[in-house]
Amino acid sequence: MSQATRPPVAAASLPSLGERLLLSPPPHDTKYVVVTGGVLSGVGKGVLASSTGVILKSRGINITHVKIDPYINIDAGCMSPYEHGEVFVLDDGGEVDLDLGNYERFGDITLTSDHNITTGKMYMEVIQAERRGAYLGKTVQVVPHVCNAVKDWINRVARMPVSRFGGIPQVCIIELGGTIGDIESMPFIEAMRQMQYETPAEDFALIHVSLVPTIGSEAKTKPTQHSVKTLRGLGLSPNVIVCRSQDPLPESVRAKIALNGHVQLPQVLSVYNLANVFHVPCLLEDNGLTDYLMSHLQLVPDEELVSAYSLSNWRLMATAIDKTTTPVSIALVGKYLDSASDTYHSLIKALNHAAYAAHRKLNLVLVEAPSLEKAMLDSDAPEYHATWAKLCSADGVIVPGGFGERGFEGKMAAAKWCREHKIPFLGICLGLQVAVIEYARSVLRIIDAASEEMDSDAAEPVILNMPEVSTTQLGGTMRLGSRPTDIAHNTLAHKLYGTDIVYERHRHRYEVNPEYIDRLEAKGELVFSGKGDENRRMEIVELKSHPFYFATQFHPEYTTRPLVPSPPFLGLLLAASSQLDHYLATGCIEDPHASRARAKTPRNVVPEWSTPPPTPRTSATQSTPEPTAAAASSSAAPSATRAS
Repeated sequence: MSQATRPPVAAASLPSLGERLLLSPPPHDTKYVVVTGGVLSGVGKGVLASSTGVILKSRGINITHVKIDPYINIDAGCMSPYEHGEVFVLDDGGEVDLDLGNYERFGDITLTSDHNITTGKMYMEVIQAERRGAYLGKTVQVVPHVCNAVKDWINRVARMPVSRFGGIPQVCIIELGGTIGDIESMPFIEAMRQMQYETPAEDFALIHVSLVPTIGSEAKTKPTQHSVKTLRGLGLSPNVIVCRSQDPLPESVRAKIALNGHVQLPQVLSVYNLANVFHVPCLLEDNGLTDYLMSHLQLVPDEELVSAYSLSNWRLMATAIDKTTTPVSIALVGKYLDSASDTYHSLIKALNHAAYAAHRKLNLVLVEAPSLEKAMLDSDAPEYHATWAKLCSADGVIVPGGFGERGFEGKMAAAKWCREHKIPFLGICLGLQVAVIEYARSVLRIIDAASEEMDSDAAEPVILNMPEVSTTQLGGTMRLGSRPTDIAHNTLAHKLYGTDIVYERHRHRYEVNPEYIDRLEAKGELVFSGKGDENRRMEIVELKSHPFYFATQFHPEYTTRPLVPSPPFLGLLLAASSQLDHYLATGCIEDPHASRARAKTPRNVVPEWSTPPPTPRTSATQSTPEPTAAAASSSAAPSATRAS
């Protein structure tokens, strides 16, 4: 059963902090692996933490994850994409750091908002407890009260079931964001120090990830030595030191780090740059990290998990990805492209997962939406024409979610180009709204069709603000989290998902105006094939006579898995590589292991996709027409041809 077809995990009913402070300390039945980072940010703690979860699950250990972000924001919901990258949405509606998406994808688990701890969340919890009188008149301080709140939170969350197999996790992997020595992290470092002191040695392990730069031809160990010294000066002793480097480190370098880091040589691991991220768990396994953690933490494997999460499948997948060379190009039409790998993190992962399944190598073409608009033609014609040339060269187009007016008309021009020239198109969230407005304007001749987000006084509000969401308080007030969508039979959506109802995650304030549904569907070409909230909300739209013109109000990228790609993304990649018709004709199902998943047998097995070799495009898609002025909505599109 795929992630999208499973009901969301309900948040447990939890006592308040004040009530929990009066409880006796919980027994040490869950063990902890803490991951810290040194020298600089972005050293790879998230991938290391996710990969540690993979190798432990491959040995039959039920794991969970906690991410600590030392910023004062309550959550990531109001952060700019330029500031902190993607906001990842969980089943319960939590808006969290993108690392939690990595944890879910790698570990095949479903986390909650409580699995993301922030400084703001902890201080708000402590202050609210103080207002309720939970501290019995004491002076509330960072030590002990904030540190105790952090430990209490972790102890509670670590025992929440997150696996589809159920059960209390045996190991909680805690990633401490930021860099050791940052002033923002100090309360959490102190809390971790206390946990290491209070927890039996066999229940706690600390992995420190540090950069070993290469200058000239020599690997420099001083930054790592100082990083470990800082860590130990704060009271934390690493059990394992993971050295991030460009190339494999020689034993002499590792021995030097071991001597100065006060660990044995086998506990210094060289994790160098690899062809793809899926090799990292295999590298950790080969370097002995799994054996060390199993021994040090005295872990007892669950044979059911061993059979379900064999690491051999990861090796096969990683190797297969390396050998895939046939390209497929997908144009991502967005506006946060300076740091696209973070801003559209889950979306790019979903595209890659679908590309693996389609036996294709993804060539992602980044297209600035504002540069597709007529205003760009007037201000910078070369940029305008170059951007249109990039769009027209792609095998498929995706318009992702976003907010605000900037680039909106450019996204609509891209959607129109795809609709008119039969180019595979996938719209996500705002992308669905763009597709609906473009269809209303161009096909139904509702010239003033607009969104209330862009024009609050629109004469034809085809997209309107949902009545239940707040327009004044921004944080946590959107339509968030996993919600059911009913899928109509005899539609592309039903064929791709292979089920009548799916659960996908949402993050939006605006929706298709119900008053326009009949007019939009009147011609019989546009179909709302997925609906939610008792058919009041339009969740999926598709065009009947188009090879692949598909859009969702929800965000299917949040539930993708490396071995079970998201159905809409799989449809896009198959259509873009001329494989969709055969896939549909053979009675496709989204999850090739669905029957086995229901029996709780292996799901993470490299899929044997029944997709054929590329076939010639239909006459409608073989032609490479030049975009016309109409293709760019109000824009005068350039003379650019589409590559074959």
